[in-house]
This record gives sequence, C-alpha cells and structure tokens, in this order.
Amino acid sequence: MISECGKLYVVATPIGNLGDISYRAVETLRRVDLIAAEDTRHIKTLLQHYGINQKVISLHQHNEERASADLLEKLRSGLSVALVSDAGTPLVSDPGMPLVRMVRDAGIEVSPLPGACALIAALSAAGLPTARFAFEGFAPRTSAERKSFFKARAAFPDTWIFYESCHRVLASLQDMGEVLPKERQVVIARELTKLHETIVKITLAEAQVLVETDPNMQKGEFVIIVEGAPKEDRRAEISAEQQRVLEILLQECSVSSAVALAVEITGARKKALYQAALAIGSEKENNDRD
Repeated sequence: MISECGKLYVVATPIGNLGDISYRAVETLRRVDLIAAEDTRHIKTLLQHYGINQKVISLHQHNEERASADLLEKLRSGLSVALVSDAGTPLVSDPGMPLVRMVRDAGIEVSPLPGACALIAALSAAGLPTARFAFEGFAPRTSAERKSFFKARAAFPDTWIFYESCHRVLASLQDMGEVLPKERQVVIARELTKLHETIVKITLAEAQVLVETDPNMQKGEFVIIVEGAPKEDRRAEISAEQQRVLEILLQECSVSSAVALAVEITGARKKALYQAALAIGSEKENNDRD
C-alpha cells in the first residue's frame, strides 16, 4: 500500500433502526476527512443523530464514475474517506463499485467496517436453509424479464434471495406463481428493523393472496427469500447460470451439440446438463401443446 495516501473506509449503516450501527463505525465517521454518500440528505439524519459534522459529498449511480475519480485524487493527497449508502452495506445492490475498484487498483488501502445488511438480516430470521444461498439483487422491472429470471432459478437447489420494491412486489409474486410451484415456500421480509417490521414464511400461493389483500404488505422495502427446489423437482444439479447458457444454446443447436458446448463453457457435468436439456425440451413441448 502507498503509505502517504489516505484510506477508504467502506462503512455499513443501519437499514432502519438508528441503533444498529457499530461503535467503530461512528468513531470512523467522526474522524474521516470526507463522507461519500448515496443521498446526502438521507445520511444527514444518521450523522445528526450521532453528532457527526464531517463534510458529506454525493456519490450515486448517475455520477459515480466522475465522483470516484475525484475521490481517488483526494485519497492520493492523503485525505481519508468513508463510503456509505442510504442503508446497509455499500455495494450490495448500491453504488460504490467503481470507487472501490479504482482505489484498490491504485494500491490504496480499503478497509471494511461490517454491519447491517438487509439480505443477511432477513436470511437469519427466515427459517430456510442457510448453508448455501444465492443473492440475486433486484428482480427485473418488466413482467417478461421477471418470468425469465424466475424460470432460470426454478430448479436451483439452494435458497435464493432478491430485493423488490413496494410498487412491484405483488406483480413479482404473481409472475413467480406462473413459473414456480404454488407450494414452494417463500419468506417475505419487509421494513426490517423498523416499527412495522414483518417477516412471514408461507407458500407462494399464500404469499400472493396475502400481499394482494393486505394493503400494508405493499408498503416499505422488501427482501424475498425463496426455498430451493425439492430434490425431485430439480432438473439437475446445475447452477442458474449454467442452465441459462444451456437454454441459449438449445435455441440454436441440437441437444447433443448444446450439451457439449455447455460443458466447455460452464464446466458442468455432461450428465447433469443432458438431463437438464431433456427437461427443457419436455417443458417446451408441453407449452406448445397448451
């Protein structure tokens, strides 16, 4: 590391309850030269609560390339910078990746201050398997893209998680219901750590009814956790990405050619890919009949 340079601190902040911040995070925010925040107005509520008066500058998805370059120069000059998002851990479905990448590539130290993260908080209280899980970020915005998104994960064997907005949560569950079995277990976690925190574990069919009939279940910020496919429902022990590659190849190639190419591209087992290809073909035939 370049010793005369400053240091970048990646600081997790509360996802709702202002008490969910570490002592170390508060002390770091007090002593850095600059705080780079996704929304300067939003973060000032937290800073005022803890009596922190450091200068705050904006770094969000629309300016982060330029702002990151500016911050890199400040770090090179010896200033220390704390990166925060609106809530939770920066870079987890939040801005900050260009800055961290630039700073590390420049040989300047990046120090993480762990803390709140909505997906981990939800997973810890979900009651679904946690030994292996996949975080998928935000679900796509359009219905067609969401259905493809859910279809690619329908046979995934492990727990998977995505974020959703209050404006699309019902439509998202309805699209999921057209792709996944109605009895698949899901956990809806909303407004985590806040006054109206709600965490329910129910079937997908029940989740659709609950969100449709309860206006409160269409308010707030959502983490949706989905049970992995039961063993008998798995096309094969392949990942969502491996299945996606296979589906693309099957649109242009025979089954044998698609499987052979998918083995080369993804490294998955030939037998597993072949079983998945047969299942995809069978599903297509059934859809064509319908």
